[in-house]
Amino acid sequence: MTALLEARDVSVRFPLGGSWFGPRQILRAVENVSFDISAGETLALVGESGSGKTTLGHAVSGLRKPTGGSVTFRGAPVQRAGEKPIQLVFQDPFSALDPRMLVGDIVAEPLRIKGGFSASQRRDRAGEILGQVGLPADSITRYPHEFSGGQRQRIAIARALISDPELIVADEPLSALDVSVQSQVLNLMKDIQEKRGIAYLFISHDLGVVNHLADRVAVLYLGRLMEIASRQDLFGQPSHPYTRALLTALPRVGRGRRKPGQGASGEIPSPLSPPTGCVFHTRCPMAQKVCTEQAPELLAVDGRPQFSACHFRGSGA
Repeated sequence: MTALLEARDVSVRFPLGGSWFGPRQILRAVENVSFDISAGETLALVGESGSGKTTLGHAVSGLRKPTGGSVTFRGAPVQRAGEKPIQLVFQDPFSALDPRMLVGDIVAEPLRIKGGFSASQRRDRAGEILGQVGLPADSITRYPHEFSGGQRQRIAIARALISDPELIVADEPLSALDVSVQSQVLNLMKDIQEKRGIAYLFISHDLGVVNHLADRVAVLYLGRLMEIASRQDLFGQPSHPYTRALLTALPRVGRGRRKPGQGASGEIPSPLSPPTGCVFHTRCPMAQKVCTEQAPELLAVDGRPQFSACHFRGSGA
């Protein structure tokens, strides 16, 4: 299957500080990450807070220029946000919408920027899209503060949909919502994908949601890709110790216990001074001397389309 989006060796680094008394430090937010997304596919990007998920999402969408590597959409470089049919849905629906604008103007803003549409055409299109995400027709004449959190996220989704994108980067779109509302928005996103064939880069720390929505899952730790696999392989046969640590934290209902000793102890290190070798070795229950000296390559596990950056990939799964 031909890739819709290709990310190759993407790195994002931020220079910090620097003065007469000392050199600048470099924060390595994302380091040499590569992946593809096919048309109509959902690739979930998971990892702890501080792992670089949002920064990578911004680089993929064109909101931030990578320091190194490349991102292409249908073979052409992604230059800036909105230039290609890639749209974003942000984490916080309360701060993502301008409180001074009518909802109809917020949703129609991408069409105004694109040009070629009259005011009445933008208004009609905004009303149509709002109806598709389950909001009433009079929403276009109201302000964001008149809506609940779940409804605001629907407005944000409508804004992303109005320009007919082929890929939506959804950055933790459910985390600011009540649990009772999360399932409604999640079902809406799945329904939109089935009807429109849209691809998602779905950024989340909630593996329960990821297991429900994703086709494939990429696991990020300290800006590095630890594992990438189909949802079935990753949840059924996780290869990387970090993936198994994340899964260990999932609540389990019913019979069966999770294996002890697989969790990751301690805190994620600072990206200003990442560990040598495998960046996960300071928290890994399987770490050996080679892990402290040599960074593992992202390689296939037992010939499956499952890739893991671990010297002992697959063992102990």
